[in-house]
Amino acid sequence: MVGGWSPIPFREFVVKVHSRCDLACDYCYMYEMADQSWRDRPRRMSIEIAQRTAARIGEHVRGHQIPSVALIMHGGEPLLAGRDLMAELVSATRTAVGSGVQVDVRVQTNGVGLDDSYLRLFHELGVRVGVSLDGGAEAHDRHRRFTSGRGSYAAVAAGLERLTRPAFQHLFSGLLCTIDLRNDPWGTYKALAEFNPPKIDFLLPHGTWSSPPPGRVPGAPEAPYADWLIEIFDHWYSAPSTGVRQFEDIMHLLLGADSSNEMLGLSPTRIVVIETDGAIELADSLKVAYHGAGMTDLHVVGNSLDEALLLPGVVARQLGPRSLSTRCRGCDIRQVCGGGLYAHRYRPGTGFYNPSVYCPDLMKLIGHIRDTMRADIDELRGKQGTG
Repeated sequence: MVGGWSPIPFREFVVKVHSRCDLACDYCYMYEMADQSWRDRPRRMSIEIAQRTAARIGEHVRGHQIPSVALIMHGGEPLLAGRDLMAELVSATRTAVGSGVQVDVRVQTNGVGLDDSYLRLFHELGVRVGVSLDGGAEAHDRHRRFTSGRGSYAAVAAGLERLTRPAFQHLFSGLLCTIDLRNDPWGTYKALAEFNPPKIDFLLPHGTWSSPPPGRVPGAPEAPYADWLIEIFDHWYSAPSTGVRQFEDIMHLLLGADSSNEMLGLSPTRIVVIETDGAIELADSLKVAYHGAGMTDLHVVGNSLDEALLLPGVVARQLGPRSLSTRCRGCDIRQVCGGGLYAHRYRPGTGFYNPSVYCPDLMKLIGHIRDTMRADIDELRGKQGTG
């Protein structure tokens, strides 16, 4: 390939088993932002499309001799899809890839419908469960409400209480929390940590240069999201009892490791999305950019996943620093920041060839963590030199 690049196969398959939700979160990228393609999707993936999806995953995995993959059941709200569909998708995928391939199956849910029958099914299938929770009741219910306007915290907390019982706690993969600058940072962390999650993932609200996230003035030097996260980091760093993905990823990248996801770093993207109708799409975070940003002309019935590897949107996120804007290529933290999430770079006129709309926040947060680590290393060296 040109410039020495060659396609890197997908290893993470996000399958949209249901395209609707039982909550009406006001910041949802799927329903509330630029791309409204959900309106034309089937509510529920059919068994036939699930089987075809599994076959395409198996074809891709066998063709590239991939030893392990992730299957992520997503939505909308995936629990609305029903137990039969989810069980069929998981079993069909494991059969299609073959017994020698490890399939890490996960479901990302709002937790409202997480009852014992689902937990028993996930235990039988070996499905790990991630839950979205934005902090304590007041913080969570500000955005994550039912269509009636009633907050969902009580229902989510009940689901988490079931998930964290001894019989099911091994299924718990972690909590996703979308940052709201109005919420107290350390109080939010403590409210999440009360459920003893294996990991906490703080998400920057989706936004672009033309549709910026709350509190983020495009181009302004202030870094409110960095300040919010730094307050947690400074408490967490001295006693990291619960893992925080962003902090751990930044620390690993500063030490020269590869990134574990597309939020940070320059590791090639390995994610592909299958919609409820079988359409093959790019990362669904692109829905924040413009209508159709993640769409392709590919479908599991008539196209292989290998064909998606040559799409410009995939190639751009596999080229490393060559796909970054001129400003990002000249930045000394580009290996850690990676230009930020691809969707957050979008600007009409220049497309994705821009720094992240969160550039000042990323620079300040990464710089703070780097300086903290350096101070610790210098202190340790000083002690060793005088020992």
